[in-house]
Amino acid sequence: MTPSADAGEVLHSAGYRRPEPFAGKRVVIVGGGNSAVQIAVELAAVADVTLATPHPLRFTPQRIAGRDVHIWLRRTGLDTAGWARPLLTGGKGTPVMDTGTYRDAVASGNPDRRPMFTRLDGDHVVWADGVREHADVVLLATGYRPDAGYLAGLGALDEDGTPRHRGGVSTTHAGLGYVGLEWQRSLASATLRGVGADARHVLTRLLKRSRRTGARACARRLPAAAGR
Repeated sequence: MTPSADAGEVLHSAGYRRPEPFAGKRVVIVGGGNSAVQIAVELAAVADVTLATPHPLRFTPQRIAGRDVHIWLRRTGLDTAGWARPLLTGGKGTPVMDTGTYRDAVASGNPDRRPMFTRLDGDHVVWADGVREHADVVLLATGYRPDAGYLAGLGALDEDGTPRHRGGVSTTHAGLGYVGLEWQRSLASATLRGVGADARHVLTRLLKRSRRTGARACARRLPAAAGR
């Protein structure tokens, strides 16, 4: 469903589709990652937009030596190297992949970036300096969490509600696998680029496990059949 962007509306970025419903609105976007900045720059063409973030924005080149950074991540093995995770995501704020377009837009002040507001008061945001400002829409680009609560009764989740797994293969239940989890196997696991490779990995492991289980069951039946 496309959001109507009524006054005082609070939305998650998952519900964002296109900028037209926000034309002429005052929009405050919470978040400083790729989705937040991309949506903010797109909306800034039709709306008055502010990015509210706890830390300054961090930009990283989308292309290095003429090739997309994701190609280099795969070729160097950094994409799946556990030790590289702090290198790729460390620091304050999530790095924004950029060819220069997003950095230039923010530097121009459209959209502008401000430190995080302290609270919401009806259809107003209250900034750290005490200034209250009307906002038609507060859009939360704050990421996603896996909603696997329906597996809690199986004992498949840890105390934080996160699936117990190794590379997407459940460590608690044979035949159970996951895809799309953040850092499931790589930096790209929670993205369209990574989910396909993870799905192949999980399915391959589950099929191998299934064949081993079937072979063992068959081996147990054979002696019994021979004794008849």
